[in-house]
Amino acid sequence: MQPISFGREVASILLKITGFIVTIVLLIVIIVMISFGYTAVSDGTCNIAVMPIEGVIMPFGYGYQYPEFSVTPNDVRDFLGLATEDTFIEGVLFEVNSPGGAAAASENIANQITDLDLPTVAIIGDMGASGGYMAASAADRIYGSAMSDIGSIGVTMSYIENSEKNKEDGLTYVPLISGKLKDAGSPEKPLTPEERTYFESQINTVYETFVNLVAKNRNLSYDEVKNLADGSTYIGQQAVDKKLIDEIGTRASAKKFFAEKLEKSESDISFCEYVPPLGIL
Repeated sequence: MQPISFGREVASILLKITGFIVTIVLLIVIIVMISFGYTAVSDGTCNIAVMPIEGVIMPFGYGYQYPEFSVTPNDVRDFLGLATEDTFIEGVLFEVNSPGGAAAASENIANQITDLDLPTVAIIGDMGASGGYMAASAADRIYGSAMSDIGSIGVTMSYIENSEKNKEDGLTYVPLISGKLKDAGSPEKPLTPEERTYFESQINTVYETFVNLVAKNRNLSYDEVKNLADGSTYIGQQAVDKKLIDEIGTRASAKKFFAEKLEKSESDISFCEYVPPLGIL
């Protein structure tokens, strides 16, 4: 039997230790990437990022975990942060299917789209209403289906008041408040005239902000938007006629727009399909 050389034995041990260390480092990197949701937007061949704005717009929540139910400003911010840092990305397509939601959250998303230095397109699917339309209005170009439900520019704070039912059930509302308007809007008591005036003032302020934002985003006058901002939605071509969207169109229309904007051939425009960031539950 040939004696094992000491040098070869040491080299074998060092190789095993190095392999172990490399494996641990790779595991740490993977865990960190998953924890923080790092993911590439482009695979190096596509150049238009696709971001869905789907479901109810919420100020916070679990938009990534339950994308079919809600979207939040943070969801959009995180994705756009990745897209703008990706040197392959030259534009962003927003696919909108939303009935709206929280007013400030919708405005936040709209402002993020406005602030992008990249060309943007919104395609409204079945619905782009209220806050969903507010977000879509910020895109450079808006397309919709002939059957899309679009608009609903307005504000609501309506709710069901339970005081009569509580009385029938023998329940009594006991107010313990530090100010006369602290429990305004509680469904367990009737709304007073003062409280109604208070809420209607707030609603009107949000409404005026909504109308002005759409007017600015769509390059329309205040009166043009105000005249159709009664909460109505408009189907497809009606929305085109009202100047809420630019035309009836699809991804093919968006591809043509991006090609013209970027001075490229349509064959050079490729969409990066949305992949939700990874996360640890």
